[in-house]
Amino acid sequence: MGRRGGVGGMYVQIGGIEQWIQIGTENRDNPVLLFLHGGPGGSSRPAAAAWRSWEECFIVVHWDQRGAGLTLSRNGEERCGPLTVDRIVNDGIEVVDFLRSRLEKAQILLVGHSWGSVLGVHMLKRRPELFSAYVGTGQMVNKRRNEEVNYRRLVAQAKAAENAEASATLAEIGPSPFLDRDKVRKLRQLGDALASGNGDDVFMRPHPLPSEFTQEARELISRGRDYSSAQLFAEMCNVDLPSLGLAFETPMFCFHGSCDQQTPIELAEQYFADIRAPTKEFVCLEGCHHFVVFNRPDAFLSEMLARVRPIVVGSR
Repeated sequence: MGRRGGVGGMYVQIGGIEQWIQIGTENRDNPVLLFLHGGPGGSSRPAAAAWRSWEECFIVVHWDQRGAGLTLSRNGEERCGPLTVDRIVNDGIEVVDFLRSRLEKAQILLVGHSWGSVLGVHMLKRRPELFSAYVGTGQMVNKRRNEEVNYRRLVAQAKAAENAEASATLAEIGPSPFLDRDKVRKLRQLGDALASGNGDDVFMRPHPLPSEFTQEARELISRGRDYSSAQLFAEMCNVDLPSLGLAFETPMFCFHGSCDQQTPIELAEQYFADIRAPTKEFVCLEGCHHFVVFNRPDAFLSEMLARVRPIVVGSR
């Protein structure tokens, strides 16, 4: 078992290095929810205080993945790297086995956001028996198609807004930007600037922030995003989840913002229409964006309680 590193937090030997795992209120009657953060490298610890209401219904676990947050701080880039999808999937399976042993649970509920949704689907495919259900949000499907759809949408939005500067930037980027990290970064910036919808903020703004979330903690998360994104970008360009197979043994859910400016809802909807699972459900969160799980946690929890928790509790 790992050493305590703070209230609810500890370093655990995962994948040959000490990785940070933070476990919420340990009500043993509740299912365990492992949240797979996005980025890559974007720790979900800033949301811990904002998700307090979740802890009445789930044992919520945050994990700073290899190359992210306190795991990066503990080990440095040299010990964390090199980062690959396969290596972090293996880490994720080890985290699940640790949680199953510590919390005495046969299965874990997996919630994956953005990059975490890629990681989550790989974990489901590798060890389906470990999971009671999966919830994707900001669900990635195919990296190339993702950026092509984003590009077409932004061209239309810039034209409708008569935004000559944005139109010129898009013409400079070109219609197939997914292989160029700088072009994708510019596309994200334009996506935020031109975003429609009014259900939540386009940026990740959990509230309240944990009291220990200092400027140093912000800088550490930013460092993790930069490092992890650079390490994984080339491999991420080839992400194509349908190629892993469309049949799942696990109940599958997706809660997706209708105005997601990073992972287009039409690709996630089509993916969930195509997959086969014991139970599957796609929920559109109207007017919401890519970070809806952080910015509207009560609405997200309401969907979890109505649709997911009964299945998870019933499977025990």
